[in-house]
Amino acid sequence: MRADRLLRLVLLLQNNGKMTSAEIAAELEVNSRTIVRDMEALSSAGIPVYAERGPQGGWRLTDGYRTNLTGMNSREVLSLLLAASPSLFRDLGIEDQHKSAASKLLAASSRPLRQDAEMARERLHIDGAGWHPSTETVPLLPVIQEAVWTDSKLVIEYAKDSGEVSRVVCPLGIVAKGTIWYLVAATDGSEGEIRTYRVSRIREAAPVHGSFVRPSGFNLAEYWDASTREFKSRLPIYPADLLVAKDAYSRLARERYVQIISSTDMGTDCTRLEVHFNTLDSACEIILGYGRLVRVLAPEELRARIIAEAAAILSGYGQDLAPLA
Repeated sequence: MRADRLLRLVLLLQNNGKMTSAEIAAELEVNSRTIVRDMEALSSAGIPVYAERGPQGGWRLTDGYRTNLTGMNSREVLSLLLAASPSLFRDLGIEDQHKSAASKLLAASSRPLRQDAEMARERLHIDGAGWHPSTETVPLLPVIQEAVWTDSKLVIEYAKDSGEVSRVVCPLGIVAKGTIWYLVAATDGSEGEIRTYRVSRIREAAPVHGSFVRPSGFNLAEYWDASTREFKSRLPIYPADLLVAKDAYSRLARERYVQIISSTDMGTDCTRLEVHFNTLDSACEIILGYGRLVRVLAPEELRARIIAEAAAILSGYGQDLAPLA
């Protein structure tokens, strides 16, 4: 533990230049006296560390003391530093290791490369959660992760819509979709079917004695892409014909649950669209969000629903204290 702390201490000084004992102690979660002893140990080991006295003093390394990382440019370093959302590393229980690895990577980089990477980190943030972050808890993720690493079978209790089921699976990989975790596993057997399980729905997970042989040629990324395409192809389709103000077209085109099939320019600041929604309810909810910028031409069922909802909204504003439902 102390050796790891001493290494982190050296990396802190390489990355930050001068630091006080209090600053280092806060970063390493020890007291200032421990830092003084650590500095003595580093000096005895030949690390050129020294103290500057005075109000603006602190610890620093001799200028030029650095191990340069060769063969990597700033974009390559940045791609590793921004590899995933911090919450994903937290779920996996390796947040501290990720921070340590990032610190080591920067410390081993040249000064110009390190400055470029730091500047980019200040200006670029990748949020895997989206606008509606998941509040799911995944307490069993470490158990599942260990089974994936060691090719160990698991017996799981899985909550389906129809109730809980128990089965033995062969974990092949874990996938993070935004901040939602999935387990990809084969059912136990010589030709087990590969399925996807939402980790938050796994109520119990325990290793089963014995390992398994991974399917020859299995590729997790390729499986996930194919599985996602298949899932999307099975989604319900609700076709509709819309008249859309051109100011609203680009926004509608970005809707997650709307697929534009064809468009016709009407020449009057409007575009006629043939679209696919998932369901009648989904179509109604999305269209109402556009107010007068979107008008339903067909089907009549959707037109009637929109008209009824608009009338109900208008009626509600005439009775401020009326019940909402």
